Amino acid sequence: MIRCFTFAALALFCFHAIAADDAQTAPAEPSDMKQIFNGKDLAGWDGDTRLWSVKDGVIHGETTAENAANGNTFIIWQDGTTKDFELRLSFRCNATNNSGIQYRSKHITEGNVRNKWVVRGYQHEIRNENKLPNVSGFIYDEGGKRGRICLVGEKATWGEDGKKVTGSLIDAESYEKLFKLDDWNDVVIIAKGNHIQHYTNGRLVLDFTDNAPDLALLDGILALQLHAGKPMWVEFKDIRIREIE
Repeated sequence: MIRCFTFAALALFCFHAIAADDAQTAPAEPSDMKQIFNGKDLAGWDGDTRLWSVKDGVIHGETTAENAANGNTFIIWQDGTTKDFELRLSFRCNATNNSGIQYRSKHITEGNVRNKWVVRGYQHEIRNENKLPNVSGFIYDEGGKRGRICLVGEKATWGEDGKKVTGSLIDAESYEKLFKLDDWNDVVIIAKGNHIQHYTNGRLVLDFTDNAPDLALLDGILALQLHAGKPMWVEFKDIRIREIE
């Protein structure tokens, strides 16, 4: 019995060691990353000033019962777009609602819009949760037709016949240990052509190739979300980006 237990324990240890070795980590940060938030004010960003401010050197978005969002609303980066790019930032939020990082998206100003800062396109989901699948990091089609395009843990493609999952990157137990509830978490988003990767706290958690002929997005704006509904707050800091040529 002792030998069997020892062997089983050794096998389990080896499994976790292999899994750790197989985990893909974020590349080292390049020297040419550009800071796009100055830590002092919202220069270069446009959003509802009732809801967005700078507090203690971070972008702070908050809704309350008295000061609610009329539909999902965003603060939009004014000084560039996200074609082929690498984005790095840190976020934290409470658990009453959710937020997001929009990229390769479009500012919607015409038609039946709920407010002046409606954005549609790819969204890196932001949540203060660590139980799959409702966690930070999945790609959501904000304002679009596809809903949750690619979930955390998935290596997937989307083509003419829809979505196909081709691999697994992280399991529920590993993500629960990786994500920091009620604390700052680091995000890296790298997009080259139709290939997108999301990293959480240095680990690759999503790998997506969008081959959808009429739905794939290759360029567009960067924005940060406040979700309509229950009062919430979210904060972002150390926002930096670079173009990939």
